[in-house]
This record gives sequence, structure tokens and C-alpha cells, in this order.
Amino acid sequence: MLQGTGSGVGKSLIVAGLCRAYRNRGLTVRPFKPQNMSNNAAVTPDGGEIGRAQATQARACGVPASIDMNPVLLKPHSEHGAQIVLRGKVIGQARACDYQELKPKLLPAVLDSFSTLCGNPDLVLVEGAGSASEINLRANDIANMGFARAANVPVILMGDIDRGGVIAQIVGTKTVIDPADAELIKGFLVNKFRGDSSLFADGMRRIEEFTGWPSLGLIPFCATAAHLPEEDSQGLPIGKPRGDGKITIAVPVLPGIANFDDLDPLVLESDVRLVMVRRGETLPAEAAIVILPGSKTTLADLACFLGEGWGIDLRAHLRRGGHVLGLCGGYQMLGKVIRDLGGIEGPPGEMPGLGLLDIETDLLGDKLLAPVQGKDARTSAPFTGYEMHIGRSFGPDCGRPLLHFSDGRKDGAVSANGLVSGCYVHGLFTDAGQRSALLARLGGKGSGVSYEETLEAALDAVAAHLETHLDLDRLLTLAR
Repeated sequence: MLQGTGSGVGKSLIVAGLCRAYRNRGLTVRPFKPQNMSNNAAVTPDGGEIGRAQATQARACGVPASIDMNPVLLKPHSEHGAQIVLRGKVIGQARACDYQELKPKLLPAVLDSFSTLCGNPDLVLVEGAGSASEINLRANDIANMGFARAANVPVILMGDIDRGGVIAQIVGTKTVIDPADAELIKGFLVNKFRGDSSLFADGMRRIEEFTGWPSLGLIPFCATAAHLPEEDSQGLPIGKPRGDGKITIAVPVLPGIANFDDLDPLVLESDVRLVMVRRGETLPAEAAIVILPGSKTTLADLACFLGEGWGIDLRAHLRRGGHVLGLCGGYQMLGKVIRDLGGIEGPPGEMPGLGLLDIETDLLGDKLLAPVQGKDARTSAPFTGYEMHIGRSFGPDCGRPLLHFSDGRKDGAVSANGLVSGCYVHGLFTDAGQRSALLARLGGKGSGVSYEETLEAALDAVAAHLETHLDLDRLLTLAR
């Protein structure tokens, strides 16, 4: 089990890299994360949803993603509450304080998923969540040492030198955790080092002296990691353009942004300049298209969008002949009204939408979780993606669907002038044909680059990076 001194230290990336590295050595490997908190999720072939990071790790192992790889997924819908997904299915929602009491009831399901996953492979790589030193949450923990103790798995602790204070991160963890937990830790890693590694040799030695744990490696910063999906919206390059192409694509970043890896394939195009617009800034006037991405808190995010003045910016953008595309929650915002009378995403209520599409949305019914494929209704460009939503949208503009599914269903809506469109499908731009069709509409040209091949190359590069800088044979001796 790989645990971290905090969130964002690179656990997901290193587990993914190790999954691919050991798979390349001929081992059968599986990833596992007992509890994840993320609004960037993936649909599994067995009909559930798990964190996007575990789906990426499954890809690294060369196997389909499974609900057992991430049995508990928390999808935040406020600063104090989250939707709870257990073994791929929504079971309810809870405030943070109430969830602490619920966790012991979830542990049997977590251990059952772990046992199922351990049935056949040579190696299971477990990823912790957040910080191993959150002793205020230790009593009912199922994500870090609570799981490690219950499953009796050896632990490697990893710190992040890039954020500073890595010696204190690791030594402080040893200082505050229970001695029985500390016994499970078999060594430590330091991640994201930049510069001359010899300058930190004494630092590694001092950590060993203070903790009694052996050093298992110093991992240099890996730039290739930028090609893999981010698990947490905190890692998004907000306010910093990605690419320098002639076509600016603007994406307003709202608090409940979800499934934001939908945007990653666009960065592969040399004609694209992708700008993630932070709150407090205006939507760039030079944008050819504004994309409203998915949201876990559609009504709250719509209120935030309007409060930022982006509704005014969006209408000015349309007067200039610009395009608008909404994905899932962003699609719902483009309509005339959104109703959440059952309080699925927060307090019950309804509010007017942006009114750019003649549709209405009701948030009700079971969540749709399914892979889909088909063609763009306007260009016949193919797509492969997935549905992950509760809302049902209807209205006159749905008579002009954006997508035709291969099973005969239709999805999405297009305005009468063709400038505004939206749909429920995630992963739309993983297909090079869809990207090329979009860019052609905006006056550019697609590259034809395969997003799937880019992900595979990135995983291979991270695996090679870890082969170079870690003793993978030594790490295997620590696993049972």
C-alpha cells in the first residue's frame, strides 16, 4: 500500500506507473483504492462508477476497470457534504461529520472488494487517500492505516519535496501516528525532486535517522505525467493557457466541476489554445468557443456562473458569432430551467437556466451509467464515450439532437442558429474525428493524433521513469 503525507503528493501517478512497470515485467497487477474523493469519475464495464485515477491504473495494468478497484467513492457537492457511491452505485449522501460514523459500516464491503481483487493477480497495489497522519480521523478510518491494519498490508509512505518541507512531512508523520501503525510502514519515498539529487542525499539520510524507516528512493519530477488525467480539480492549470494555437477554447472553472478530463484530448491539437478561466476573470473575448463542462452541483454552479458575470460575457461572445458547447451539467445550464425538487445535488429547488437552448431539465430517476458510441448528427464524425448523469432534458431544441447513438437513441440539442449545442456524453473528444470536426467548424484543422495512444505512451514513460529511479525488485520483496 502506498500512502502519502498529504493530498497531491503523487500517489495516483506512482501507483499507475508501478502498475505498468510490473505489468511490463510479466506480472498480473491490479490497483485498489479503498476510499476516493473525486468528482472525476469513470464508468466501468460492470456498470458502476469509480474514481478516474483507478480507471487509469486499470489501463496501466491492461485490464478493464472494475467497481472493486474503488469500492467507496465520495463525490463532493458542497464544502460539508458528498454523494456516497458504494461498489459503483449511489447509496445516498452525507454531511462530512455524519460520514465519519458511517465509515465502519462500509469497511466490510471494502474488505470484500479487496478480497475479490486479490483472487488471481500476482500483485495488488493499494493507494491511500489524503494524509496518513490525519490522526483526528484515525478512529474510523477506512482509507489509510485503518484499512492497512484491517487487511494487514505493508505500507510505503511517500512525501512531496516539490511543495517544500518534505523532511517534516515524513518525520512528522512518524511522530504523530500510532506506533502500531508506524510498524506497518516499511520505508519511504520522496517524489517530485528537481535538480541535483546529490544535494538531498543528506536529507534522505536524516529522515532515515529520525524515523527508523529505510529510504526506498528519490523520484525526480516526471513531466510526462501531464499527459495523464488529473484526479483532483485542484491540480488543473487554471488561468494558465495550455497550447498556443490560433483557436482559443475557453472553459469557465466552477466549484463543482466534474469529469474535467473531457477537455484533455483538445490539448493534443496544435491549433488549440485551451484557457481554464478562474473565477474573478472574464471569459476571453478572443475565444472561438466556450465549453461549459460537467458539474456535480449544477444549480449551485449555475448560480456561481451568473454571479461571476459570465452570463453577460457569454451573450457578448454569441453576439460576436462565437460557439457554445455544454457537456452534461454544462448542457443542463444552457436550458431554460433546471429542477432539483428531490434535493439530489443539494437543497431542493429550481432556477432559470441561461436560456440559450429551448430545453428544460429535471434532476430525477436512477443515474445513467453506460458506455455509448455513435456519430455526430451534423458531421457523422464517430464518437465513443460514456453517460454518467441523473438529469433528463427535454424540449423543442432536442428535436435537433447533437448525437445519434448506435442503438438508435439520440442525445443533446442544438439551437436554431447552430451556435449553441450540448449533450450528456463524456469523453466526446477522445475520438480524433470529433476533434477534427469541431476545429473545422471553428476554422482550424485536426491533427488525427490518437488520444488513446498518447495515454499509453505516457504510462510507458512513467513506468520507465520509475524503473530508472527505483529498485523495483526491492519494492517487490516488501509485498506479500
